[in-house]
Amino acid sequence: MGQEIDRADFDAEEFARFAERLEQETAVLVDWFAHGRFSTRAYTAGFELEAWLVGEDGHPRPENAAFLEHLGSDLVVPELSRFNFEVNGSPTTLQGRAFSRLKDELDYTWSQCVRSAEHLDLDALMIGILPTVSPDDLHPGNMSSLARYAALNARLLELRQGAPFELRIDGKERFRRTHPDVMLEAAATSFQIHLQVRPDNAVRLYNASQAVAGIMVAVTANAPYLFGHDLWDESRIPLFEQAVSADTPRYQRVPFGHDWCRGTFLDLFRENLEHYPILIPALFDTPAESLRHLRFHNGTIWRWNRPLIGFDHDGTPHLRIEHRVVPAGPTVADAIANAAVYYGLVAALALRRVPIEEVMTFAAARDNFYAGARDGLDAMQHWPDAGGDVPLVRLFLEELVPLARQGLVWLGIPEEEIDAQLDIVATRVRTGMTGARWQRRWVARHGRDLEGLTRAYLERQQTGVPVHRWAP
Repeated sequence: MGQEIDRADFDAEEFARFAERLEQETAVLVDWFAHGRFSTRAYTAGFELEAWLVGEDGHPRPENAAFLEHLGSDLVVPELSRFNFEVNGSPTTLQGRAFSRLKDELDYTWSQCVRSAEHLDLDALMIGILPTVSPDDLHPGNMSSLARYAALNARLLELRQGAPFELRIDGKERFRRTHPDVMLEAAATSFQIHLQVRPDNAVRLYNASQAVAGIMVAVTANAPYLFGHDLWDESRIPLFEQAVSADTPRYQRVPFGHDWCRGTFLDLFRENLEHYPILIPALFDTPAESLRHLRFHNGTIWRWNRPLIGFDHDGTPHLRIEHRVVPAGPTVADAIANAAVYYGLVAALALRRVPIEEVMTFAAARDNFYAGARDGLDAMQHWPDAGGDVPLVRLFLEELVPLARQGLVWLGIPEEEIDAQLDIVATRVRTGMTGARWQRRWVARHGRDLEGLTRAYLERQQTGVPVHRWAP
């Protein structure tokens, strides 16, 4: 939904015209798949990082307009709320010193964000859920002044027939709450990892992304607290799923999915057309070959692994996977290492003689995902090469770190680069110190002082040292 629109209200004729354009552009996509129109360029990496603006007391501050104006960077854009913003990374070929390039750029952009926040007596912070955010912060008055967000809110409420959004999360504690608008989504911030893929193994890589989602969410968990309640290790997962629910049980707007992708990416876009109601019928005066409506509609379906259509610099269409399960933070070093693990794992799984979808049930992959989000490093995971259900920590250290290394070697990443990135996550897992674990350990020592927790987290984040080395 990154494309802005000119207004937030639409009539029945506009819905009909949008549906017509969506069908036309899906037909274009069918033709492109049939005739091999997609880019075969080298694998390409990218990311989006969502973050917070907070005051000296650690509470969110709705000042992203002034922040973005002072910053003046094309790589940093508004998010749903006025206290969030998004940092985008430039695409880079996934070979050579790719992770050094990604980290250098993110370090530089993040330092600019920090300085612009300081200019406004604020701090920039990356974390899955800000411990101090409260329901009172999440109201339409704190929504960024972009028409697409107002339209999203209005349309979801229309589909729900005006019923409030319901949060029901059973974790270490039990939490129930209703909320009148879509602003609940603003409490969840992530590090979205992009992978441009070739048509010949796009489905293998997409299914691999589904298969490793439980692992990735567990080893990166950084969101245990929501509105003062201790819930899942990555409470962002149930929060986001329920925050934009359109109340259509089978086809939720934030789905993990119903089965492996058995054909091509095209099947996912056909599912978009056939099963997902149009949320925002924004009409664009563009040729069908731009796929503007198809891509906009896809942006209103937040699959945890989302298929994307983009264009190379020469206009050739390409396929991408957006891996959305990883939370923001704790540091730039942690984020880039998380990306390295993801790229290594999916590359290695795509090289398997037997596809992962032939030796692992989709139900197991889905169960792994929710177990990893709920239990973090304590989760059990079903993994075919490990003989069934095994403790996640043992699986990761004994089986998956070597597997990720294999994938990164195949991609052409130098050994020293591989060692540096995998060591960060392997040590995090070995020491049992994810962002979620650190937050709970701090609370166990100091009490549930959420302002104090946020300030302590911010101080350590600003050192740039990976979370497994943070003092409690």
